[in-house]
Amino acid sequence: MTKSAALDLVRISPGAPDPASRAKPSAAELQALLDLPPGEALESLLLVHEILNTELPQRRLKIYEAGGGSTSFLPSDVLRRSHVTAVDIDEDQIRNNTYAQETILGDIQTLRFPPDSFDFIICYNVLEHVPYVEAALTGFFQSLRRGGLILIGAPNPRSLSGVVTRYTPHWFHVWFYRHVVGKKNAGLPGEPPFPTYFHKLVTPSRLEAFAGKSGLQVIYRKEYESPRYPEMRDHRPLFAALIDALSVTLNLFLPRMIDVRRGDYHVILRKP
Repeated sequence: MTKSAALDLVRISPGAPDPASRAKPSAAELQALLDLPPGEALESLLLVHEILNTELPQRRLKIYEAGGGSTSFLPSDVLRRSHVTAVDIDEDQIRNNTYAQETILGDIQTLRFPPDSFDFIICYNVLEHVPYVEAALTGFFQSLRRGGLILIGAPNPRSLSGVVTRYTPHWFHVWFYRHVVGKKNAGLPGEPPFPTYFHKLVTPSRLEAFAGKSGLQVIYRKEYESPRYPEMRDHRPLFAALIDALSVTLNLFLPRMIDVRRGDYHVILRKP
C-alpha cells in the first residue's frame, strides 16, 4: 500500500451490481442534510454511499454507530432497513439522536458487544476525540461479523488543519468555528468542535496497518480536502486565500502528490 495522500481504492465483489447502476443519492439533499459545502468531502461521501449500498447485504442489518449524535452519515436506504445501536459518552449527543433504535450512554473504548453482533460499524468524526483508539478499534473488530464492514471518517493529524488543531487550545477551535467558518452555535452543548486527542492510530497509514494486523482488508480509502477550506472561502475569502497560499508553499517541500489541504479521510474496512 502506498503512502500517497490521495489513495483511492475500490474493490467490488465479483458479480456484485455496479454501484453506478444503482440510484445515486441526491448530492443536493445530502449536502443540505449534512451541512457540507460542495467539494471533495461531499464527492467522497457520495462514493462511500454507493459502495455501502452495493457491498452490504440486501436484508435487515444490525449497525453499531460508535459516537451517535443528531446526524447520520449512512445512506438513507441502508438506514431504513437497519437496527441501529448508537453509543456515545455525551448525554446531549444521545438525547439529540432521533434515528437509532437503541441508544447507549457509554464509552466506545471500554464497551464490548458479543462477537458477531453487527453487519456494519460506523465511526464518523469520533476517533480523533478518543484517547485510547486501539481499545476502541479492538472492540469494533471483535463485534463485527465475517464479511462485515467498518466505515471510519476522521481528520488526518498530519494535514495542515490537523497540525493546527493538535497544537492549539480548544478555545481557539471554538473561536475558529464561530468566526471563520461561520457556525454560531459552535462549542455549545452537543455541538462541535469537541476536545481533540489525535492518537497516533488516527493517522490513515497507521490505522490501515493496525487493521491489517487484525485481519481486516481496506476496500476504500480516500483523503480529501477538508470542508473547512470551502467554508473559509465562502465566509472569509481573504483569510482563505492566505491559507491556500501557505498550503501551496508547504506542498512544494513535501513529496509529490501530498497536499496538506487534504485534511480528512474515509476508510472502509472488511472483515474476511
